[in-house]
Amino acid sequence: MTDAAISVSGLDHFFGEGEARKQALFEVNLEVARGSLTILMGPSGSGKTTLLTLMGCLRAVQAGSIRLLDRELSSSDESLRIDMRRRLGFIFQAHNLHDSLTARQNVMMGLQVHGRGDPTRQALAVDHVLQRLGLGERLDYLPANLSGGQKQRVAIARALVSNPDIIFADEPTAALDAVSGLAAVQLFKDLGRARGTTTVMVTHDPRILDLADRVVTLEDGRIVNSRHAPV
Repeated sequence: MTDAAISVSGLDHFFGEGEARKQALFEVNLEVARGSLTILMGPSGSGKTTLLTLMGCLRAVQAGSIRLLDRELSSSDESLRIDMRRRLGFIFQAHNLHDSLTARQNVMMGLQVHGRGDPTRQALAVDHVLQRLGLGERLDYLPANLSGGQKQRVAIARALVSNPDIIFADEPTAALDAVSGLAAVQLFKDLGRARGTTTVMVTHDPRILDLADRVVTLEDGRIVNSRHAPV
């Protein structure tokens, strides 16, 4: 086992076929330390989300190498990627909540993909993470009765409740006010310190950059800058 949760080497990626084929990533090399908070930045179309979804086993690796939690993804089949996704938490801009389920029930779904567990412990874990995100008074609310920011916090809670090894987050604070956004990112930091949870986040939010252990900037499918937080 290495100190890197994710190791990316010589990664290329393409979209389309034939004359419409377009390269989205060029020779990307990146290591993400276990327990760290890494932010990916760059203009729209720079390859941030493509890189995030490749590291998160949501796309197949075409060229180059990605080692995720000491497993090589470059020659993996879909069954391995499914197994790996069970160790990951995902947060996207679209909260993707089920309209007929309460906040508590939506978060409970984040545990169901990991098999059955003790129902009492599961319920306590769900309520705890929702309370940490300021939703203790909204546990039994349906999404229709929640604000956009509250829905996003439910989606964050759903990703965190199973204690994933790695969290992949695409603009998780876009719908949140400054206080809620900072609180959510601080929770990622706390999980890194307490449990070794690694977070990789795409964001355009300058308010949270100071919390990152590393900020990686992409342009036109290439990493053009990478800086670590001052010690």
